Amino acid sequence: MTASARAAQPSYIVLPVNVTDKPTVFAFLAQHFARIGEDVWRQRILDGKVHWRDGSLIALDTEYRPAARVYYYREVPVEAKIPFEEQILFQDDNVILAYKPHFLPVTPSGNYVNECLVHRLRLRTGIDTIAPAHRLDRETAGVILMTVAPETRALYHQLFIDDAIRKDYQAIAKLTPEIIQQYQQGSLTLPLCWTVKNRMQPSDPSFTMKIVEGEPNTHSEISLVAINGDLGLFHLSPITGKTHQLRVHMQSLGMPLLNDRFYPSLLPKGPDKFEAPLKLMAQRLRFIDPVSGIHHDVQCEGF
Repeated sequence: MTASARAAQPSYIVLPVNVTDKPTVFAFLAQHFARIGEDVWRQRILDGKVHWRDGSLIALDTEYRPAARVYYYREVPVEAKIPFEEQILFQDDNVILAYKPHFLPVTPSGNYVNECLVHRLRLRTGIDTIAPAHRLDRETAGVILMTVAPETRALYHQLFIDDAIRKDYQAIAKLTPEIIQQYQQGSLTLPLCWTVKNRMQPSDPSFTMKIVEGEPNTHSEISLVAINGDLGLFHLSPITGKTHQLRVHMQSLGMPLLNDRFYPSLLPKGPDKFEAPLKLMAQRLRFIDPVSGIHHDVQCEGF
C-alpha cells in the first residue's frame, strides 16, 4: 500500500452557469464537494493543487467564473494495489478495446486515484487522452471501449445513444429450488430464457438501485445456458444501460449473482475479497467502427 496517494491526472468540474451565490471558486468547491470538507479544499488551494485550464493557479479569493473549468487532483490517504492485470485487445488511432479485471475502477473513484484502468492504459501507451466511452462497474470484469482521439470521441459515444453497439455478458448465480428440481427431474430444456423489463431508480444508499412501479426504463434479455450442481451459467444482453441493471434483474428472478456484495442485501463495507470476485463478465462487444468501418467483434475469456 502507498500512503497519501495523489492522482497523476487531474479531474475537472465545469462551474455551473446558474450558481449566483458563490463569490469565489473556493466557496463553490467547499459546498459542492461537502463530503471532502472545507479544510481539505483550503489546503489543496494553498498547496497549488487547484488551477484553471491554462494551468494558472486558483487562490482562496479567486472569483467564481461561470462555465469555466476548474482542475484539481484527487487524493486518498491510502490506495490499495489491485493485483490483476488489464489487457489491450485491440488498438488503433481512435479506440482501444481493453479487458478490465475485476475490482479495478475504470476512472478515479472512491479510494482509488491511480489504480484505475484509464491511468494504467495511459502509462502503458503514453497516450494521455484515453477516456472511457461507457461504464463498467468496478466489481465487473470484461471488455470495455476506450476512446483515444478527442476529435472523434463523440462518434463513439453516439454508438451507445443509437443502440448501435451490442454488449453480451456472462454470469454465474445460484439457481432457484424450482429450476434445480425441474433439472433433476429431466423436465428442463436449455436455454431457459427471460425478458426482464421494469422501472429502476436509485435506492438507499444512493449507489444502489431498486425496482419500483411505473413505466419500464430497463430491459435485459437473460438466458440460462448451463447447469453445474446448484449453479447456473447465464448469458445476458442489456438492451438498456442503467447502473447495476443486470445485477438487479438477476436478483428480481430470485437468482442474485454469485459474490454480489450489493444485492440482494448490502454487505458491510470491508476490504476486497480478491479470491471471490463478482461473477459478472462483459464478455463480448460488437459494433461497426464509425471512423474506420471495421466490424469489431471482441471477446475475452469467459467463466
